[in-house]
Amino acid sequence: MKADLHSHSFFSDGKQTPEFLVQRAIENGLSHLAITDHDCTDALAALPADQDRLVVIKGVEISCQWNSMEVHIVGLFISPQHAEMLDLLHVQQQQRKLRAQAMNDKLELLGIHGLSAYFESLPCISYTRSHVADFLVMQKICKNRQKTFKSYLGKRGKIFVKSNWCSLTKAISCINAAGGIAVIAHPGRYSLSKRKLEQLADDFKSCGGEAIEGSYSNIDPIMQKYLRDLALSRSLYLSAGSDFHDANAHWTDIGKFPALDQQAQKNAIWLHPKWHS
Repeated sequence: MKADLHSHSFFSDGKQTPEFLVQRAIENGLSHLAITDHDCTDALAALPADQDRLVVIKGVEISCQWNSMEVHIVGLFISPQHAEMLDLLHVQQQQRKLRAQAMNDKLELLGIHGLSAYFESLPCISYTRSHVADFLVMQKICKNRQKTFKSYLGKRGKIFVKSNWCSLTKAISCINAAGGIAVIAHPGRYSLSKRKLEQLADDFKSCGGEAIEGSYSNIDPIMQKYLRDLALSRSLYLSAGSDFHDANAHWTDIGKFPALDQQAQKNAIWLHPKWHS
């Protein structure tokens, strides 16, 4: 078995179609792929019902607030049409549109036009800051994405707009209600001390969360070991995924991330009862 439990299509901030993700997963020898777009599940409906060579796991990645900061919770094995899930994702998508409009308004005050038309040209359902970054690079306002976040999209940027996501508790309860497994996405990428990361893990588990990502693209080996030990100490399952977005980003690919080590395998998410149900 070879699984990638975190990937994105062009329905959120990925660059490729859901069909591309499936085909790339097959080419790379995977047995399981979770498509986990930001606050939407439209990619799942776009795929054929049966995949002969690959198990496609129904997933989502929900942005939420915890202690005044943004964290992402992946839901695996969800029922996309569950009423509570549909309601939450609708609210999240509306918040994304409002945020995008507020950014557009600020850009227009700076004499930069066309963001709304750019969004309308895309297949995405969930608008993200990454789309705005791409627009600014396309318009030659900034040289690259890093510059866009520093000058425009970051907290001190010219068009920064605060997010308004659901709570951590709401994200986890919704995933659980939809029959899924809640997973903390890429824990080492948040600006958190080890003490704060442990607090996040504790709060997450107390809300009904069950797993953390113990491996993902470009993870530092020291961080990977730390996350393994953190999961084991809290009796949390360990998930793993590439967080794939773009085939042109050659530093990542479907299925490209360090494998869970032997000790981590003892709590691997594929040992969860829902994996076999």
